[in-house]
Amino acid sequence: MKARVSLNSREGISEEPIRRDEDLCSECLLCSSVCPFDAISVTEEGEPEIDISDCQLCGICAGVCPSGSIEIDYYNYESLIEYVQEEMEEKDTKNLVLACRGSYPLTRDMHEILKNYEVDFDEFVNVRLPCVGRVDPEFYIGALDSGIDEIVVLKCDEDFCRFEDGSAINTRWLALLSDLLSQFGYEDNITIFRNPMKAVYETADCVGCQKCEFICPYDAVEAQDLATPDIDFDECEGCGACSILCSEFAIQIEGHEHDVVYSKLQEYKEKVEKAESEKNTVLVFCCQWADFLNLDNAESGFIRDNVAVVEIPCFTGLDPTFVIDALESFDGVMVAHCSDEDCRQEEGRKIADRNSLILKRTLERLGLDERFETFETSPREAGRFDSELDSFISKLSSNEGD
Repeated sequence: MKARVSLNSREGISEEPIRRDEDLCSECLLCSSVCPFDAISVTEEGEPEIDISDCQLCGICAGVCPSGSIEIDYYNYESLIEYVQEEMEEKDTKNLVLACRGSYPLTRDMHEILKNYEVDFDEFVNVRLPCVGRVDPEFYIGALDSGIDEIVVLKCDEDFCRFEDGSAINTRWLALLSDLLSQFGYEDNITIFRNPMKAVYETADCVGCQKCEFICPYDAVEAQDLATPDIDFDECEGCGACSILCSEFAIQIEGHEHDVVYSKLQEYKEKVEKAESEKNTVLVFCCQWADFLNLDNAESGFIRDNVAVVEIPCFTGLDPTFVIDALESFDGVMVAHCSDEDCRQEEGRKIADRNSLILKRTLERLGLDERFETFETSPREAGRFDSELDSFISKLSSNEGD
């Protein structure tokens, strides 16, 4: 049986996941001008130079490069087109949905999201990307040429984009593309919707404690005299800091609601208990921006037969009770998160580190601290996630022998 194609494979990600081919580069410097993170500087000789330590692998530079001199391992044109073609055949569909992670968490059913926009696809190719801004016009043309009839793009608001300019660039790409496609009869084949995952607020459940106003790093919550707080949803960035302080679950992040995540945890706990694996079982809470590869392959919830993954919007939004609950069935729990420099959220690591310290003290008091670890990772650190996971599993095995 032929192996299924994935968006990314471990074998396809090198230690240098983004590169510039000097022979192809025309030194036009478009890449340097569009990089949202100032990761591409210009040398004295006038050549662009990529600083991998600042690069977020958003892929925008590769998309604008007219000579194709910037090569990126994640979500490149060839892998995306191959994935779309195989999924078209497998699902017998000509519909394609491109969705940003910030607008489509793994816990949500895409069919339900599309119905909110009156899009009723029985089947479709589902491509979930860190940012749709990385997809250049060549991909849309290639997808349509492969037989796709209708493309739906689900993106974040432009001021919500975790890759700074990604959503805005996607808008400009498609505006430029529309005139060209209309000449070939594709005027109405691409539709764009904005669907950022922000706070969901049930005022009837709010007790007016004002904790959400205290913790919000974006000043999106405003206290009211003798009333429940007001939420400015235009300012909300969906980090989840407010949700873990709310004891009444009155404010939560769409797609990461307490009941939704708790239900997933119970599902994964039942699976590992039934499996009775001889290997140590681990649950990883992973920030949706800290890793590309494993979250791409986590639709079933498991990236290995003994390792489950739960996606979180940010380390700030991890409810400590989920960690304690998971330790009832899993041998260990890890949190994979961004570094302070990479964190997409305002004061993200500051809030997360404070919460983590309190959690670790609680786990130590319960005698569970040796079964919990956190680690920093990034898509640019090929193999870091797996290395940390393997090390933790070995540690759990060693502790059993003590």
